[in-house]
Amino acid sequence: MDEAGFNQEKVIDYWIKSSDDDFETMTAMFDSKRYAWSLFVGHLMIEKLLKAMFVKINNEFPPFTHNLLRLAEKSSIELTEERKLFLLSVTAFNINGRYDDYKMSFQKTCTPEFTRNWIERLKENRLWIKDLIKH
Repeated sequence: MDEAGFNQEKVIDYWIKSSDDDFETMTAMFDSKRYAWSLFVGHLMIEKLLKAMFVKINNEFPPFTHNLLRLAEKSSIELTEERKLFLLSVTAFNINGRYDDYKMSFQKTCTPEFTRNWIERLKENRLWIKDLIKH
């Protein structure tokens, strides 16, 4: 879609719905013990919500990036140091889940307990970002 066909509400809705689908996929991947994949999809879920927020704030299409901290900053979201660290860590899930030289190591890191803890944090931050989008 080009800028002439830009409809802010529809674009925001697209990103939110796509993120909600990723939430379900993240949960299914965890339930099927595909822990590294569940965190990779968790990254996508947060990325898409941040892109919805970017559209809301900037009234334009979001940049092509997977860097969550950059997306949050470009969306004028006030971040604590803890949230900055969260976004940086989750961005690493994208890199670790995508590139073969990191995948094996990342899969070993993604124990059930490690993944469960991160999924809880992803869920909390998902709700926080969704709340920002609403207001």
